[in-house]
Order: sequence, then C-alpha cells, then structure tokens
Amino acid sequence: MNEEQAVLDFFSQEENLPLALIAGDHIDGIRQQRNNAFWRDLQQHLAAYLAREYLPWDCQLTEDRNSEDCLVGVHLQPQAAQSLFLRPFMEQQFMGEGYRIYYGLIWNTTPEPDRLRLPEIAALRTALQGDGLKESDSFLAWGWTPWHPRRRDFLLRFTQDHDALLDDAVGLITHLLNSHNKALATANAALVDAPRSIAVPLEQLRASLKK
Repeated sequence: MNEEQAVLDFFSQEENLPLALIAGDHIDGIRQQRNNAFWRDLQQHLAAYLAREYLPWDCQLTEDRNSEDCLVGVHLQPQAAQSLFLRPFMEQQFMGEGYRIYYGLIWNTTPEPDRLRLPEIAALRTALQGDGLKESDSFLAWGWTPWHPRRRDFLLRFTQDHDALLDDAVGLITHLLNSHNKALATANAALVDAPRSIAVPLEQLRASLKK
C-alpha cells in the first residue's frame, strides 16, 4: 500500500472524519501560503541577480487586486522614470481548473497604436516571436511555463527542490534580459523619445475651415 492510499484510508474511517474536515478547511490556506512563499522567494532571487549584474531594474511583487494577501507574480520596474515602457514579468493565471504560470514582456499601461508601430518595437517583437513567444493586447510577448503553482507536484518540488525550481524560474526572466537586453533597452528608449499623437476634435477642425 502506498503512502497516499494509506492517508486516504485513514481519513475515510468514520472516527477520523473530524480530522478530515479540519484538514479540508485548512488545505486551501496552506496552498495559498506556499504559493505566496514562492513569489516572495522568486522576487528575492531576481533582486539579487539584478544587483549582482548591475542591471537597471527593480524586482517587485504583483498582488491580486481582487483578493487580500494573495500574490500572483513578480515584475521588473525600470529604475529610470518613464510613463510608458515594457517590463519583464512572471505571473499566474486562473485557467478554470487551476492556476498556471506564464511570463514575458508586458506593457505598464495600454499603448497608443502609433507606439506599437515604432520600428524598435517591431524589431523586439520579431526577436521575441523567434523565441516562440506570442503577442496579445497587454503583452508584447508571453508564453506558458510548465508550472501549476497550486498543484501537488509543484508544491512538493518547491518544498523538496526549492533552489533548483527558483533557478529555473529566474532563468526564464534572465534569458529575456540576456538575449534581448539591447533590443529591450532600445525599444524603451524609443518610447520615451516618440512624439505623442495629437487628437483634434472634429468640431475644432470644422471651425478652422470656416475661418
């Protein structure tokens, strides 16, 4: 009899039902705690890497806007002030049956269409697609990882093979930085220098034509 079956047999006994109910009430909280611990530890590992390599980014935690005390990822923030930029990230997404982790480059705010057409952005997009990453409205590039952060296999690996798992996660972000660092820096610099589009109201145009 394996260990899992032994546990199930134990909790299936009538006299152990109170223990089974107590465990059931707390298991989701335990998964949440371990999930948060993963993101905190990843943030620390990434911050150490950025400091060691003297890279101009800060690593910050991403919180769930709809749930208190719930962390859902990490993202890099440029140290230089900028209103529109691309930043590396890693987050978890609820997929109906559970969470899955994905990563890539995300816009800090929705860009105007003319910014998407900048040649520097196009060059970076093409390079990232060469890595097999996809594009969507909020992401210049994104891709799935094999990790499901609330599942048993992930939680056991996080407990038993902690450093190796974090090294793998850090490696996905550092690959973006190492392989596309110059293109990313050029793209973000172009976003600073790009002129803002000016929208003129239709009524103002009509009035100017009558003068």
